[in-house]
Amino acid sequence: MTIKKAILAVLITAALAGCETQTEGQQRATTGALVGGAGGALLGQAIGGNTKSTVIGAASGALLGAVVGSATTPQRREDQQCRYQERYGRIYIAPCDDRYYNGNY
Repeated sequence: MTIKKAILAVLITAALAGCETQTEGQQRATTGALVGGAGGALLGQAIGGNTKSTVIGAASGALLGAVVGSATTPQRREDQQCRYQERYGRIYIAPCDDRYYNGNY
């Protein structure tokens, strides 16, 4: 029994250590998947009352939670990229400047 607890502790530590290097969008998607999966499992169990319903609810809740968590991540201004065209026709990509945000592009 103590070996199972030790393995579980190692797995939880590794999972938490992996969260440190994630971007904000990845963290929000992961959190959404965890919360959605738990909520979906509870709802599936309440509706169906069997294992199949619980698994389907957990899977669909995790998917929906990950999508919503990822989609609601705010973009930082310095991360947005714009396409610009030089006077001689060359197109290049660079961080957006104030012309973009003010509507003068």
